[in-house]
Amino acid sequence: MTLPVGSRLGAYEVGAILGTGGMGEVYRARDAKLDRDIAIKILPEAFAHDADRLARFQREAKTLASLNHPNIAAIYGLEESGDMTALVMELVEGPTLDELIAGQGAYEAERQRSRSTARGWGPRGELGGAPRGLEIDEAFPIAKQIAEALEAAHERGSSIAT
Repeated sequence: MTLPVGSRLGAYEVGAILGTGGMGEVYRARDAKLDRDIAIKILPEAFAHDADRLARFQREAKTLASLNHPNIAAIYGLEESGDMTALVMELVEGPTLDELIAGQGAYEAERQRSRSTARGWGPRGELGGAPRGLEIDEAFPIAKQIAEALEAAHERGSSIAT
């Protein structure tokens, strides 16, 4: 279920798609009530009516809501509109891990994303060229942040109903 740019989901005005994955499509959006940019994640249309996927999506929302860590995006809400369920989350600016591995800084990643979207391509995968990877001094701080986030999530995980 693609959200058209400019459409509304509650108090949120939908912007450009930021990425897609197995568990959702993520859009930039504007919170009109609080005057801030946020991210909205929805289930892909193929899974919108799958009870198991919807339950996993709702567990993801509850898990995120139970966490408070600088390396984990904050969740602001779980919205339902018609047959669509959306996570409303903190928008974290900057290049994605995919883009960092491909050797793009924030400026180049945004330029490529804008150019790809303007051509009608998806935001990832069509950037061309083989990934250059990360040097150890680049990868270590990222790995440390991921490990710290996972540790915080696992510490809270034992008390989260599944």
